[in-house]
Amino acid sequence: NCLTEVLGMGLRGNGTIPAVYSERIKLAKHAGMQVMEMLKRNIRPRDIMTKEAFMNALTMDMALGCSTNSMLHLPAIAHECGYKLDMHLANEISEKTPNLCHLSPAGPHFIEELNEGGGIPAVMKELDKKGLLKTDLMTVTGKTVAENIADAENKDEEIIRPIDKPYSETGGIAALFGNLAPEGSVVKRSAVAPEMLVHKGPARVFDSEEEAIAAIWGGKIKEILSKNVKEGDVVVIQYEGPKGGPGMREMLSPTSAIMGAGLGSTVALITDGRFSGASRGAAIGHVSPEAALGGPIGLIEEGDIISINIPEHKLDLEVSNEVLEERRKNWKPRQPKITTGYLARYAKLVSSGTSGAVLS
Repeated sequence: NCLTEVLGMGLRGNGTIPAVYSERIKLAKHAGMQVMEMLKRNIRPRDIMTKEAFMNALTMDMALGCSTNSMLHLPAIAHECGYKLDMHLANEISEKTPNLCHLSPAGPHFIEELNEGGGIPAVMKELDKKGLLKTDLMTVTGKTVAENIADAENKDEEIIRPIDKPYSETGGIAALFGNLAPEGSVVKRSAVAPEMLVHKGPARVFDSEEEAIAAIWGGKIKEILSKNVKEGDVVVIQYEGPKGGPGMREMLSPTSAIMGAGLGSTVALITDGRFSGASRGAAIGHVSPEAALGGPIGLIEEGDIISINIPEHKLDLEVSNEVLEERRKNWKPRQPKITTGYLARYAKLVSSGTSGAVLS
């Protein structure tokens, strides 16, 4: 919703005004009025959502330390507009975009505080001080980005850090690549404990979200750690990707379970599924190709060593190519969970999570 403002498709406050405020009702009325103005001027969504607008949205996402879901939504919307957002592009933008906000659960501040601190326009204005945004783009307000943020004010420099005093010099999202994620994967870097930015540990493999949660709360992971079999497990949840789900369920419960069990600074989680904006810890999602397609994540066996290096954007399975090739030969596609109706057609046509899980 915040990025809708940045794309130029939402009025000021669209992303941050709390639902219970009368200001939200006022915003809805003005949005309806502006729809008619756009109709009168024959301005269409694709006139506003240009490639440069998507670059602005990616940049803003890094500054906000936003959700890994944006790496599904933005590529999917860009696809509809005729553009491709490459996963490597996220890292390029992240490396030059400072993280200015620490919103819950990655930090202590809430969206209503961001609203009171100046909202999305104030964050954009900070980014513009270093020329990180393209500001001559058209928006649904009928004005350019530059005009929209001209009177924006940063009212709280702890909630919205000044551009020269960021929480970190790099953005909140990182894309990881390696033999475990040849097409990429995504992690909310700003919500990862410092000691988990580089991590190596044995795989604990589960075929669904439910199995993983039962193991975490049932004490299996804690038991392994207490016996010091391998310190710092990596929980692997397979077959939750776009095809395998089908539908790429939100893996909020396993990440919450890991944090709730007090394992957030010692246990990592990787999945071909996705997370919510409330995820935190070393939770790596969108691993592609997914298990249902025979991707490397579906070839992981219990105890395999997984290496995670978020600063270097790497996610690797420490198994030789020969062993992986042998496993691949023996791998057989799983029987789909759903074989009829719309979801079966969806599973047949859906693309990789790294391309936005769009239908081909």
